[in-house]
Amino acid sequence: MEECNVSFEVPIFNSTELEEATNNFAASNELGEGGFGTVYYGKIRDGREVAVKRLYEHNYRRVKQFMNEVEILTRLQHKNLVSLYGCTSRHSHELLLVYEYISNGTVADHIHGQLATTLPWKIRMGIAIETATALAYLHASDTVHRDVKTNNILLDKNFGVKVADFGLSRLFPNDVSHISTAPQGTPGYVDPEYHRCYQLTEKSDVYSFGVVLIELVSSKPAVDISRERDEINLADFAINKIQNFAFGKLIDPNLGFESDSKINRMTTSVAELAFLCLQQDKEMRPPMDEVLEELKAIACNENAADIFAYADEGEGVLAPSPSHYDDSQLLKNMQLTHSPVSVTQKWGSSGSSAPGVDG
Repeated sequence: MEECNVSFEVPIFNSTELEEATNNFAASNELGEGGFGTVYYGKIRDGREVAVKRLYEHNYRRVKQFMNEVEILTRLQHKNLVSLYGCTSRHSHELLLVYEYISNGTVADHIHGQLATTLPWKIRMGIAIETATALAYLHASDTVHRDVKTNNILLDKNFGVKVADFGLSRLFPNDVSHISTAPQGTPGYVDPEYHRCYQLTEKSDVYSFGVVLIELVSSKPAVDISRERDEINLADFAINKIQNFAFGKLIDPNLGFESDSKINRMTTSVAELAFLCLQQDKEMRPPMDEVLEELKAIACNENAADIFAYADEGEGVLAPSPSHYDDSQLLKNMQLTHSPVSVTQKWGSSGSSAPGVDG
C-alpha cells in the first residue's frame, strides 16, 4: 500500500503488471473509449478480472482528473458505485486506474447500442431505481458526479447497476450550495443552467438523470442528428411530447406501452418525473432523494415488488419492503397519472447558501 495523497490511500500497481494483464493493451482487450481514456479488460496476477483505464495524456489536467477519481472512489463506497482496486503512481510514465470488471456492458449498449434488444420494463425500472440510489448517496456525501449518462452506468450479469467514471466529479465543501466552474460533461446531458451560469450544483446531476430516464422509457439516444432540428437533443424532444401529452410518440412501443395498462401507467409516470428533472430552472427540479422516493412509489403502486430485489438496504437510502403492501389494496388505490403541470407543483427548493469558487 502506498500513500497517494495526505487524505487517502490506495493500492499502487506497477505499470508493467498492468501491461501484462491487458496483453500490452491489445485492441482485442478494449472495452470502450471515453473523453479521457480507453478502458481495457485484464486479469491481474492474483486472478481478479479487472478493467484498466488508460488516460490519453500525462499532463497537469489529466493528473488532476486521475487524482480526483482516486480520491472520490477511495472515500465513497456503495454497492451501486464501481469499485476501484488501485492505480499506478501519479509519477509513473502512464496514468492507469484499475477497477472491478463489470461484465454486461452499459445501459447505453442495451437500449440503443451494440447489445440493444427489447430490455424488459421491469429491468429498466430496476436500473432507474439503482442509479437514483447511487446518485442520492453521492449527493448525501456532498459529491456531484457531473457526467451522468447511460454510457457511465455499467451493468453486471444480473443487470445490477454500477455507476462509473468520476474524473469530472466534484466534492463540495460543507454549507456550499454551488461551485463556480466552467461547464463540463457530455452533449445532450449537460444542465442548461449550469452551461449558462457556470454554477455547478447537485441539480445538475438531476437534469442529467432526467435524460437517462427518458432514454429508459424511449430507447432513444440523448443526441440524434436525424431528428428534427429542435428535437436533436432528447430532452427537447421529450419535453415537447410530454407537454402535448403525446406519450405514444415518446415511449418505446416495444415495452408494451399500448398493450399493457400497467406498463402504460408506469412509463408515463416515469416520463413525467423526468419532465420535472428536465426543468430549465434548477429550483423547479426535485432533489435526488425525492426522485428516488418517487421512483419507488411508482414501482410500489404498480405492485412491482420484484424490482426491489436490486434496491440497496444498507447505505442510508432504504427501499420499502414489498411485504408492507397488500396486493389487492394496491390495485384499488391506483392513482391516476398527474399532468406535468400539476406534478411540478409538488416540489419547491430550499434557499441557497454561500457559493464556492473554482479557482
